[in-house]
Amino acid sequence: MQIIARCHPALEPILPKPQPAGRMLPDWLREMPAQVEAPSLGGAPIRTLKHCPPFLDAMGLGLMIPLATDLHVAGGQISWDWDPPIITDAPITRAPLGAHVPEQAQAAPLPLAPGALVLKFTNFWTLQAPEGWDLLFTHPLNRADLPFVTLSGLVSADRFGLGYVHFPALWTAPDFEGTLPAGTPVAQVIAVPRGQPGLELATMSPDEIAESRSIQEALQATPGHYRKNFRA
Repeated sequence: MQIIARCHPALEPILPKPQPAGRMLPDWLREMPAQVEAPSLGGAPIRTLKHCPPFLDAMGLGLMIPLATDLHVAGGQISWDWDPPIITDAPITRAPLGAHVPEQAQAAPLPLAPGALVLKFTNFWTLQAPEGWDLLFTHPLNRADLPFVTLSGLVSADRFGLGYVHFPALWTAPDFEGTLPAGTPVAQVIAVPRGQPGLELATMSPDEIAESRSIQEALQATPGHYRKNFRA
């Protein structure tokens, strides 16, 4: 399947482009050691998350939508210095950031300070999915280092392929000062087939119990066992 990302031609020269998520992995992941000594285990060596394919595969799944321009944060205020062209044939905002009033999140258990606005990252790209596919927009997975949390939403992108989906987010780093650079991933886009899967509940048979035990023992004994034998 293929997703088509489109932007207005007047914006194409200045917009950071969506990328496969695997091309936007953070520097901290590349710099993370594969093994460390664990004081909590008496200094014994232990493998880090760099050895966890499910963790890595989640971060590389789907697409990333990048921040359109630098955001400058100082004294609790967010500003930008960006002058995109005025577009007369489409009602597209020129602001890279908007907001929802706090009452719109009333009664939702979100970590939102009293009276604080819910931010909204402007997305200047439309996203078209094939027939029968939805797009899940969510916070970049395993990216707790970002000073915000993007809220999740599911869109029927085969039908809404020329509509703009913007990204509500909570600013979660009140002490952050500096610049959030253009190109920072603000939403991860994951294609999902429409329709809920069925669910069957069952207990394991003796053979299944034995096989499951064998898998768990091999995972403990052999580094890379999941990656070499199960990872698709």
